[in-house]
Amino acid sequence: MDTSESSNTETGTGVPAVEDPPRRGWRRWAMDTRPLRIPAYRRLWSSTIVTSVGSQLTAVAVPKQIYDITHSSAWVGYASLAGLVPMVAFALWGGAVADTVDRRRLLLVTNTGIAVTSLLFWAQAVTGLGSVVVLMALLAVQQAFFGLNSPARTASIARLVPAEQLPAANALGSTVMQTGLVIGPLLAGVLIPVIGLPELYLVDAVALCATVWAVFRLPALPPLGGVGARRAGLREISAGFRYIARHKVLLLSFLADIVAMVFGMPRALFPQLAAETYHAWGEGLALGVLFAGIPVGAVLGGVFSGVFSRARRHGWMVIGAVVGWGAAVVGFALSGNLWVALVFLAAAGVADMVSMVFRGAILLSAATDEMRGRMQGVFTVVVAGGPRLADVLHGTAGSVFGPRAAVAGGGALVIVVMLALACAVPALRRYRI
Repeated sequence: MDTSESSNTETGTGVPAVEDPPRRGWRRWAMDTRPLRIPAYRRLWSSTIVTSVGSQLTAVAVPKQIYDITHSSAWVGYASLAGLVPMVAFALWGGAVADTVDRRRLLLVTNTGIAVTSLLFWAQAVTGLGSVVVLMALLAVQQAFFGLNSPARTASIARLVPAEQLPAANALGSTVMQTGLVIGPLLAGVLIPVIGLPELYLVDAVALCATVWAVFRLPALPPLGGVGARRAGLREISAGFRYIARHKVLLLSFLADIVAMVFGMPRALFPQLAAETYHAWGEGLALGVLFAGIPVGAVLGGVFSGVFSRARRHGWMVIGAVVGWGAAVVGFALSGNLWVALVFLAAAGVADMVSMVFRGAILLSAATDEMRGRMQGVFTVVVAGGPRLADVLHGTAGSVFGPRAAVAGGGALVIVVMLALACAVPALRRYRI
């Protein structure tokens, strides 16, 4: 696919992009906030701030409540699976739906559904129902709404900002999401002893009202070219996968994330590494540092993402980021000092942010508008499913070869496989805007 195929003329802003003077000094590295000048994108982004933090409150509260009821970590794992299956199914279907309806209307319905589900979480907690089955059912419904919501939300960005600002817009959104991963759990830990577990759900539900209002104020985002008459079914979902197979740059962007996450995400081994390798610093402290390392690095990568807007060879940025992720993971595996390990995990987080930004930009710019929803549906499945497959792979390999050998081997495999794919399929290397 060449540059002409990837140009995006459907920004939906009604205002042509304006060339800004080149940024100099430290501003060259600071986050590019130009997309926030566009009111519609600013509303969508501000709603993401609420959902990124609020969703983490529920993400902490649900397993906490399940463990309090059952005193079993196994049930916590079953609940995670109960949420994953509907999320995957509805993300694929939601991508097809997002290509056939007004995306603003779909966002309104799904955000309202998520808010109502949070309210039901609060109701079951405040009444002391104590039913794991009800909790898992509500979690499944919530994740189904999320699966429908996520493709429409991300696919809408390309209709709100000019093509050359897509990396900046993705960096803004990804930074907020990663910040939520850090702040949300910490806030939940502080609030539970103060206001109680039921009220945590209520805070999320009330905050989501702000999200619904922000989405309500977006412009209409109907399908372009009168596509709305098409129904969203298995045929449309299959057409999305055929579209990916025909467009190698899209296929490689998905494979890059799968390679990085499945082979190189070591989080399943963090508890064992905290207990065996870094216990001298305190097992609890070590575990917290390990889990925080990648998100903290991703946030730093977002804060200093100004250089992203000047990059034109998006394919090479993805390749370099995935190779950098693998190298950082290998460095982490070889680190016997907790703080050196944190540096390597943060470096991996920076690489992950770069990869997310440019893979997202490729998906939005290289796909036509009638396919963007389905591309984002597959993207949601890949992002959610890859780390879970990595948990199984690393957990098994760690028990056989030891945790540090498993992590180092996974990081090395990321480098080898990504470079092999880049050499074998030149579409990603050649892609630029």
